[in-house]
Order: sequence, then structure tokens, then C-alpha cells
Amino acid sequence: MPAIDLARLKKQTAQLTDLFNRPEDFVRALHDMLDFYVNRSRREADTVAPSSALDSYHTPPVILKAIETEIGPLAVSDPNATIELADRLWDEDWLETRLLAASLLGRIPPQEEQLLARLTAWAGQVREPSVRATLLTTSLARLQREMPERFLALVSEWLNPERQRLWPHGIQALLPLIRDQNYHNLPPIFDMLESIVEAAPASIQNDLVDLFGALHAASPTETTHFLQQVIANSNTPMTAITFRRILPSLPAELADAIRDLVRGIQAQ
Repeated sequence: MPAIDLARLKKQTAQLTDLFNRPEDFVRALHDMLDFYVNRSRREADTVAPSSALDSYHTPPVILKAIETEIGPLAVSDPNATIELADRLWDEDWLETRLLAASLLGRIPPQEEQLLARLTAWAGQVREPSVRATLLTTSLARLQREMPERFLALVSEWLNPERQRLWPHGIQALLPLIRDQNYHNLPPIFDMLESIVEAAPASIQNDLVDLFGALHAASPTETTHFLQQVIANSNTPMTAITFRRILPSLPAELADAIRDLVRGIQAQ
């Protein structure tokens, strides 16, 4: 990989902005640019032990950041062109193109009707952890910040009992909102989580640890009461099984408050 010449990088990203409204040409130029900065030692190593389900140039973060910074203002001013370009980038199925596509979604005004459909469709397709993290944070940031009710409606769809594959995404998407010190309205979040927490398959137990830790930090009393009610009213043995597994990873105060309830369900 050649050394990063900032003047050259600025010229390359500026050329991409000229192609913003021409997705095919943009994607072709982007691949040329990424190939210029490719880390060939990493790519050769990946032919033996791939670290990602997606093809990747192993681009230095500064390159993608420079591209995002350059095209970001265009994404804000022209949502339709942004969605068209983001779709094309996502369909390329490379790590870098999907990261850039997810970043572009985060620039779109949250009132844009096509935004929610893309978020749900892509959440159902994503496997790569770094793309998933970008999709559930950067892509959702404006929606969460500017239209929290619409954000919660979207997450509620992901937490629908019939959409179990999307439950981990819904849980992780909630974490930035729960951790926002200016957000205090937890009851709607508890309402949408109740059936998920009760069903609680083992596959999402790590996500539940993150969730309960964040909720407990935001409001220990409300979180303890919520979990006590869910456990006490549960009609499925899965609740006790999952909580028994995650108890050691929960905040000590919270674990102590629900331990006897979990044991009581197991003894029945």
C-alpha cells in the first residue's frame, strides 16, 4: 500500500463527488481508488484465513473517513440521489462499499420515506460485525436524535415476536438511546421488550446482558421492577434458563434482586 498523500487523497475524493449522481461511475471510480490503497499483504493472508464474510480491500480507516466527509454534504442535500447511490454500494457486497452505504443512510433526513424500508431490509441481510455496528449506530443516529418516536416505531418492528432474526439488531439499536442522559422515557422501551425478554432464546443472551446493563445504569429501580415482573409472570421455562446463564454477567445489584425469582421458576 502506498503512503497516504493527503493532497492526492483530497483530489481523489473530490473526483468522487463529481460522480455522486452517477452510481455506476461512482462505484467504478471507488473500486479504483480502494485498489490504489489496498493492503495486499492482508488480502493475500485472507486467501488462507478470511476474517470477514465480505471481500475487503482492508482500506485504512482514514480513506473511508475522507470519502464520507467529502460526499456527506451532498447526501444531506439530495436524499433521492443518496438512496440510489447507497443501494448501488450495498449491492456491491464488499466490506468498504457496505460501510459507505450504511454511513450514507445516516446522512439522510429522517423524514425521508424510503429510509425506514432500507434500514429494515439491510438489517435482515447484514452479517459482518463492523457493518452491523455502523448500520445500528451511524445509520440510525439522525432518526434517533431528531424523531425518537419514529425511531422507536422502527425498533418495535424489529422486536416483533414474529421477526426473531431481527431481535439482536433491535436490542443493539436501543442501546445508544438508553445511554443518552437526556432520554428518560423508559416505559415504552419496557413495553416493546417484554415478550422478547420472556422468550429470550440463548442466541441473544449476550445482547440481553448489554441491554440490561444499560437499562440498569439508566434506571436501577425501573429495570429491577420490570425484570421481576417478567420473570414472575413468565409461562415458559426458557426465561429461567436464559436468566440463569446471564446472572453472573449482570450488575451485582440487579442479579441479587432477581436471583431468587429465577431459582423459584426452576424449582417449579
